[in-house]
Amino acid sequence: MGASLPVSLTTAHRLRQQITQQRQRLLGIAYSWCHDAMLAEDLVHETLVRALEKVDGLRDHDRFEVWVTRIMVNLYRDWHRRKSPVVGIDFDVAAPGDDPEQDVERLHVVRRIRNAVERLGDQQRQIIALVDIAEFSYAEAANILGVPIGTVMSRLCRARRSLRSMLEKEERRIPTPALRVAGARA
Repeated sequence: MGASLPVSLTTAHRLRQQITQQRQRLLGIAYSWCHDAMLAEDLVHETLVRALEKVDGLRDHDRFEVWVTRIMVNLYRDWHRRKSPVVGIDFDVAAPGDDPEQDVERLHVVRRIRNAVERLGDQQRQIIALVDIAEFSYAEAANILGVPIGTVMSRLCRARRSLRSMLEKEERRIPTPALRVAGARA
């Protein structure tokens, strides 16, 4: 009985560390979905509360990141069904550099990409946020969303194709020297 106490304390300590490490990442994902800082904070808070309530059901603590993100996806889906908000993506913009002209151009490109991502459907926005922004593997994204890996791959392919098409159309309409869409002809 005495031997199990340190294990549970170690597990509790490890869980606290994982929650601390994942909180910012979860906040970034949540914000990219709802584009509202307060709502994202609430979503992450509720996610972590649920995770703590259900942590005894977690069999593989090495999969905590995927497990807790899955909880957040389910909470977001429930909220989205009730509210149907406008959902956005938040991109990290690199720190300003030495060239103000390049900084302005980079911000312009990020704004155009963000606007294009916001025009995607909810499923495509989610997959872009998980794979391209949060850098989950296809298998992890499939597990988080509860879909087969092939579905992740096809949604991601369609989302990227849609983004490319939107950005190419916009580029033809309003050229930006810094925006070069992969696969676009000069």
